[in-house]
Amino acid sequence: MNDKQWDKFIDKLELSRRDFIFSSIAAGALTLTPRFASAQAQKPYKIGLLLPSTGTGANYMAHCIKGLPHMVTEINKRGGLLGKHPIQMVYRDTETKPDVGAREAKSLILNDKVDAIFGTYSSAVALAVQEIIHEHKVLHFAATSNSSKITQENYTPYTYQFCPDSNMQSGAVVVAVSRLAKKNNWKNFVSIGQDYEWGRDTHKGFTTGLTKVAGNIKETRQMWFKLGETDFTSYITAIMAAKPDFMFGAIAGKDAETFLQQGNQMGLFKRVPFPGGLIAVNDLKSQRKTIPRGLIGLARCPFFAHLKEPIMQEYIKRDRAIFGADGYPDDWACMYYDALGGLVQGAQKAGSTDTTAIAKALKGATIDTCRGKRAFRDCSNQLNVPSYVGEVWDSPDYPFPIYKPDTLVLVEGNEVWTQSCAEVEKLKKKRA
Repeated sequence: MNDKQWDKFIDKLELSRRDFIFSSIAAGALTLTPRFASAQAQKPYKIGLLLPSTGTGANYMAHCIKGLPHMVTEINKRGGLLGKHPIQMVYRDTETKPDVGAREAKSLILNDKVDAIFGTYSSAVALAVQEIIHEHKVLHFAATSNSSKITQENYTPYTYQFCPDSNMQSGAVVVAVSRLAKKNNWKNFVSIGQDYEWGRDTHKGFTTGLTKVAGNIKETRQMWFKLGETDFTSYITAIMAAKPDFMFGAIAGKDAETFLQQGNQMGLFKRVPFPGGLIAVNDLKSQRKTIPRGLIGLARCPFFAHLKEPIMQEYIKRDRAIFGADGYPDDWACMYYDALGGLVQGAQKAGSTDTTAIAKALKGATIDTCRGKRAFRDCSNQLNVPSYVGEVWDSPDYPFPIYKPDTLVLVEGNEVWTQSCAEVEKLKKKRA
């Protein structure tokens, strides 16, 4: 990138030049160094931020990429980790591609000498990155990529997961759908999903879970589409022709926005119920004029579900002060803010910034988050956090719709995750 491109990118992130020194140290990398590190500061702690600003996950990650440096600013004003290790953040774009993510992870570790990697959006990218971080023994804080394989089949002691995994998320949808099916006498459904790791794993979790609690409900058809699909006409037409009682969707990112817009235009949601589709805060914001009210959505960390939590209050206050009245943190930003908070608490518990010490301190630990006090599962490093299901509704308190409070259901992680640690251990692949 040339200097004009860097300036344009920095402006897009809405970062303050007063707080950070910006420099490009390699093609595609942005290093943020705090200007106010004290003379007494010791060795900086370097974080590699590995998230997409291009590709299908870019719209979900924008608030994270813009917001995390400001949270780093707050931590560094207190001296950094342990009050003496200022945090430096190096950003790389994964392009939502596994090969690019793996390449950039290796570069961050070998060239930038990062102590931890935060990322990624895509589960396929996360699985590829895990091989790199395990080989080099670098901490990995995952907060949005949520295939259950990340903390089970592909388990590594260096990865800590801050969002509900695909089984937990699917389990929450099963709870909601089973209630609706009983109420509405639903007998069959069709599925549509993104044809990659997360979509397939989410679909498997839902169908497996639904069979256990409502085996009489049959799936009549599956439809899979490539990431980045722009025309859902044929899929929507096929769903309406099948006349199912409801449909299940494993769709996220820009694809979810496109599907909802085109489905709404074609009258899909008036003819076929769509309970449990991923509808995060950024979707509610960006589609505030078009998203069908009454649609039953799924979220991972909506701010409006935890307004009484002090940490959530801090997140909201800071982000609105920086990004304006509409700047409420979305699900993805909240989860990555919690991940950064988890690093801070891990270092405090360990009394050290050493990787092994932090990993050991977080093992099975309870930490403070915007969702209250939450504990990591000892056998998988999965944080016990809820998934959220509710009805899209126009609130008088916000300039965009939220989930109607009296329909909002929180399904705790331990209610729907892989039942026992013995089962988790059987899934783990052998590692050196």
